[in-house]
Amino acid sequence: LPGVVLAALIVAAFGQDPRALPPLLAGAAVAGIAGVLAVQALARTRRIREDAAIAIVLSSFYAAGVALLSYVQTLPAAAQAGLSKFILGQAAAMRAEDAAWAGAVAALALAACLLLFQRLRATCFDPDHARVLGLSTQRTDIALLGLIVTVTVAGLQAVGLILIVALLVLPAATARLLTFRLPRLLLLSAATGALCGMVGAAASALDPDLPTGAAVVLAGAACFTVALLFAPERGLLANGLRRAGRRLAAAEEHFLRAAWEAQEAAGAGPGTAGDRWTPIAALAAARG
Repeated sequence: LPGVVLAALIVAAFGQDPRALPPLLAGAAVAGIAGVLAVQALARTRRIREDAAIAIVLSSFYAAGVALLSYVQTLPAAAQAGLSKFILGQAAAMRAEDAAWAGAVAALALAACLLLFQRLRATCFDPDHARVLGLSTQRTDIALLGLIVTVTVAGLQAVGLILIVALLVLPAATARLLTFRLPRLLLLSAATGALCGMVGAAASALDPDLPTGAAVVLAGAACFTVALLFAPERGLLANGLRRAGRRLAAAEEHFLRAAWEAQEAAGAGPGTAGDRWTPIAALAAARG
């Protein structure tokens, strides 16, 4: 957010259109890279965990962006036009060239992800083994955070700074419930994200009062909920059925053991002469 606002101020100072997307995306990217470096610097101190460092940097940068927005509101309208839309997004305000720029950024992120796939997989799942193989896990971490920044920048105008975080997490979390293999997870995640974008945009087009970004994220939440409930192996329904089956099997084993012990107590076990049936009262006394 501070990068977007500062870029708009600089462009307006030179008499150009402050709403032009390329300089705004460039400002967002510069601020994002600064944030990545700040996270890495805090994490390297060994006194702050990486997730805490991310939270500190995110909150600080967001506060700085809000403060700059408050300052911009005192300037002529041309310098602040449309900047607040970057917080919650406004896909309807996108122009054709804006969509082209966002698509180009997304294609760049996809190419980088495919190019660095093996390094990213090794670093994310087993960084010690990656270091033994001679890979620089620190550079790979920076590349991963850079990809996150790139994707965030690409979705700014459509979804907004706040909801883009949900859109980063929901498709991957949905795919994670459906598969155990990383390549398949990436494909399912991309397909889920595309489906959510289409459904959210369509819902927003049908109901103009529904913001596009919120509709897209709600579609992602719906996909995640369906996967959470009905995933074949990790879904709540499948887990519930497995637990019920295990409880039934355990109850059956306990019942058979009680029947066997009752037979032994009655002297009517297998191989004995006479009645081999276990009295129901004996089972009731043993099992309730």
